[in-house]
Amino acid sequence: MVKAGVIDKNKFENLYGGRGGLSESDKKLLYGTDNRNLVINAENSGMMLNLLWAFGLGNKNPILLNSPMTDPMYGGAGNFASTGGWSLAQGNAMDHYSMHSFITLTPEQQALVERVAKNIYRPCCDNSTYFPDCNHGMAMLGLLELMASQGASEADMYKMALQVNTLWFPDTYEVIKTFITSQGIDWNTVDPKKILGAEYSSVSRYQKVLSQIKPQEQKGGASCGA
Repeated sequence: MVKAGVIDKNKFENLYGGRGGLSESDKKLLYGTDNRNLVINAENSGMMLNLLWAFGLGNKNPILLNSPMTDPMYGGAGNFASTGGWSLAQGNAMDHYSMHSFITLTPEQQALVERVAKNIYRPCCDNSTYFPDCNHGMAMLGLLELMASQGASEADMYKMALQVNTLWFPDTYEVIKTFITSQGIDWNTVDPKKILGAEYSSVSRYQKVLSQIKPQEQKGGASCGA
């Protein structure tokens, strides 16, 4: 992605320079050529959010061209937080929008990504990953594409997506977990697909969940910036 210009090396390093600099593991993710299986944890979830954001934005995929992102009513795909907000590219972010063939999916893999993307929401807005208008949505799209290309099953994709959403929105999912367990349901038995759907993971429905339990002290929501 650095070579293609979706990530401008200097801009990226300057951003993280103000945050204490890139760690050795961060540099390996950014510049390495043999990172093997990606590991996303609490320590690197922010870095992975940005890398997956860039990947989702830059990788050529029909979702970026055929989803609500390109609906004329929104004035063009470049007007969203996931596109206009990506300021770490060489040139304009839209110069890279669905422009690079980092991975190419089979028709079956593409159908899987589209089906799963339509069922995964994030609690910073009311849109599914099929409409990736913010950084979390675009990053999740990138993650689904990677998983599909590696032969992941639909169940595995939902399981991983919930784990990643929990890292990106820890306070939100702790509240959802509290609500679920208050209903006498074991959190470990809940279908990830159900939790990731609009019923719990869209911002409007999450607010309804929050109103039904004693609000926990919130640390603030995740931003939609790099």
